[in-house]
Amino acid sequence: MVVISDAQTEPQDYKRLRSSPQLEEKVAFLSRPENYPVPARCVEVKKTHMSWVFLTGTLAWKLKKPVRNDYLDFSTPEARRRNCEEEVRLNRRLAPDVYLGVTPLTVDQCGRMQLDGRGEIIDWLVRMRRLPSERMLDRAIASHTVSDEDARKVGALLAGFYKQAPPVQMTTAEYRQRLAAEIHTSRCELEKPEYALPVELLEPVITNQLEFLDQEMKLLDARVRAGLIVEAHGDLRPEHICLESRPVIIDCLEFNRDFRILDPASELAFLALECERLEASHTGGLVLQTYCSETGDHPPERLLLFYRSYHACLRARIAVWHLRDDEVRDPAKWTNKAKEYLQLAACITAAV
Repeated sequence: MVVISDAQTEPQDYKRLRSSPQLEEKVAFLSRPENYPVPARCVEVKKTHMSWVFLTGTLAWKLKKPVRNDYLDFSTPEARRRNCEEEVRLNRRLAPDVYLGVTPLTVDQCGRMQLDGRGEIIDWLVRMRRLPSERMLDRAIASHTVSDEDARKVGALLAGFYKQAPPVQMTTAEYRQRLAAEIHTSRCELEKPEYALPVELLEPVITNQLEFLDQEMKLLDARVRAGLIVEAHGDLRPEHICLESRPVIIDCLEFNRDFRILDPASELAFLALECERLEASHTGGLVLQTYCSETGDHPPERLLLFYRSYHACLRARIAVWHLRDDEVRDPAKWTNKAKEYLQLAACITAAV
């Protein structure tokens, strides 16, 4: 991941550049309660891989980091504005009352910053309704407060979402080629010696996935011909699902459309994988069962196993990518997470 000032344009993939004072001042400004349109009692600041999130009472404000790499570009205020607007538009599909809009950060002639004020616009923030943290699905799983009704509501929400999504136009060969390219990329990345991952786990998994593409070609082609490849969410993890009376799902992958082009069975298999990792297989399974009963789509178990294995390798790949970030303070965390996903993939392969 590259962090750059607004004036920096020379690409240096995955090398962090020195943050500009202006960038640091933005974060400092947004960390102070008195600087919000409705002054907050306090501001809770959370730093993610690509954003800062500022929690103020009933609202959440997201400031994109000025980053650029081979799959996204937030390097200028204009690029961040476009991304903020896309984030609001796309996430309103599954969280219509959460994403409230986009707010400019301005600076006047005296150098004073203000949210939605007069003067030069120097950045943009996504403004959101703050969700109850204890009702996020990962937290609810940990506290054993998830009910079967909660899971069925999530499944029904997703079923309606996928049914309304228009099919993405692609050939059967193109879909298989997309999957094959990702599998080969996972192998190349996860085999790198600097990550010291257990290759003895990886190779049988990758071999099994590639064999599936060859041996089950008709099964994959049927998904394309049925119009089941859609623009989905792209990052359907428990921490993005809030179990309100009407569930909402946030934080889709807005920055790259290719990452959202998925078979619903693939996306739901990914959610099932993440629930299994949290020792809540029943919850993930019930979401999938509800989708099946609501849509009449009953993907074969061997297809679901393939998708789970496939996503486990993708998640292992994403985990080791965090090691490229100079700000990572706990490299062992991400290495261990990659190993955990590889072990899950190996268990899935053994079950095939």
